Amino acid sequence: MILLKSLSKKYGADGHAIVALHEVNLTIAPGEFIALYGKSGSGKSTLLNLLSGIDRPTAGKIFFNTLEVTAMQEQDLTIFRRDYIGFVFQFFNLLPTLTVLENVLLPAQLNRHSPAQVRERGMNLLAQLGIAERWQAMPDQLSGGQQQRVAIARALINNPAIILADEPTGNLDSETGLHIFEILKRLSQEQQKTVLLATHSLDAAQFADRVFQIKDGALELR
Repeated sequence: MILLKSLSKKYGADGHAIVALHEVNLTIAPGEFIALYGKSGSGKSTLLNLLSGIDRPTAGKIFFNTLEVTAMQEQDLTIFRRDYIGFVFQFFNLLPTLTVLENVLLPAQLNRHSPAQVRERGMNLLAQLGIAERWQAMPDQLSGGQQQRVAIARALINNPAIILADEPTGNLDSETGLHIFEILKRLSQEQQKTVLLATHSLDAAQFADRVFQIKDGALELR
């Protein structure tokens, strides 16, 4: 379970501060698919960054089960992100000099699993996402949709409980984008992954369990 308590984030000094989030309260159940809808600069990415501990709130607290994320030191936050969070980005962020499989396995290098186990899991994830036959390909040999599938496999390699997807379809055509939404929905339903999707598209609404619009720093249920 994720719990946000009076979460606020301001940028800049008082008097000239920009309020990104203002006293947000939210409870997210395990396996729930939440869409955060809003235009660019509305605070969607800010909320994802706060949830992962990449950014710190101005006020308020974030809990994941019994862990208070907002009380963690940087070293503990690094371990928290490694063990519990998978990131999916708009621009894929695949390393161009690594193959598909090498990109997928990269986050697992911080864990202590055997290379054989990690490789097997990576290939299984690529198979589940329908791209196993391209495991030796380089990123520039893939379509945008294929690259995003690789990015999702990479996000899942450490079996995280939470998937944070920041505009994951922003660089894809509408049909391919719908396939990515379907994948995220399956992760929520079949694997009980908690998915938080930041998007400027209401097409995500048909896949999410709840859709919130961020407006004037507040979350409004749509």
